[in-house]
Amino acid sequence: MKFNGPAIGRVIDRPDPAIRFYLFYGPDDAGSRHLATRLLNSLGAEKFSVAAATVKFDPAVLADEASAMALFGGPRAIWIEPAGDEIADGVASVLEAGSVESPVIAIAGALRKTSALVKLAEAHGAAAAVISYVPEGLQADQMVIAAGRAEGLRIESDVAARLAAACANNQAIVAQEVTKYALFLDAAPDRLRELNHEVVDSLGADSAEGNLMRLGDLALAGDGRELLEEFERAAIAPNETVPVVRALQRRLLQLAPLRARVERGERVDGVLTSMGKSLFWKDKPLLQRLLSTWCAERIAQAMERSAALERAVMLSDEPPVAALGEELVTIARAAGRRR
Repeated sequence: MKFNGPAIGRVIDRPDPAIRFYLFYGPDDAGSRHLATRLLNSLGAEKFSVAAATVKFDPAVLADEASAMALFGGPRAIWIEPAGDEIADGVASVLEAGSVESPVIAIAGALRKTSALVKLAEAHGAAAAVISYVPEGLQADQMVIAAGRAEGLRIESDVAARLAAACANNQAIVAQEVTKYALFLDAAPDRLRELNHEVVDSLGADSAEGNLMRLGDLALAGDGRELLEEFERAAIAPNETVPVVRALQRRLLQLAPLRARVERGERVDGVLTSMGKSLFWKDKPLLQRLLSTWCAERIAQAMERSAALERAVMLSDEPPVAALGEELVTIARAAGRRR
């Protein structure tokens, strides 16, 4: 079944147990991933990743995994990213199975209307097809306003336009930012707070916090020596560790959809050119290097590790700066081995 407009929110926030397969596709990879993550949270499920190449080689493996009980008894969802028509036979086996324990979530790019996977997802009653387009102009502003409202924030149009531009209209980064603002303002859906320019000036993605992205960039680029020198020079305070981690997360969120396009056969130069003015020209050499170094699977792993690191530095009694330094060095070593 195909879902559009307000129906998208209903299908992912109140998932129907009868739906076995969710396809998130379209030109906005970041939007697709954001919606898929919302669905995963709504399901209360653990993500279990399966490679598209594995399903292509053995289509029956997808039905086997979807039908299997979770190892520790909790709900799980089968996650395939990036996905394409190569998984269509595997998805068909899931839809035809007698019963399944876990739904399958696939994130694909700009598939054609003639795509076998799109046709299958739109035609079957136990499947959901959701297409994401990159929001622009007033649509991008409305996206920010809606994301803020869900967190208990009132956002005027001028502030929304600023946030959309600062986050390059990336819905995943917008969601991360408004969550941060809501925590700062103690906002909630039943406790509305106004987000103004003063708060954005102090905490926003386009504020001085952006300078902290350099540490994550050095780690991702595998520049271990320069990373250590910069880390020592920055003299990071304990309360600055989380902003550094979040700067790293924003870079990974930027990389993920771009690398997915590269793995679908697009050239790195072409992918970067298509970003237009949303790509700061000074960042182009770095992104060329990172997109050639980090595969989609490794980016996903780095995102999971960064989320775990954020929790650790916030909750642990151990010195957070040391934990941050160790993780950045680990990332740099991993990147250095792939250069």
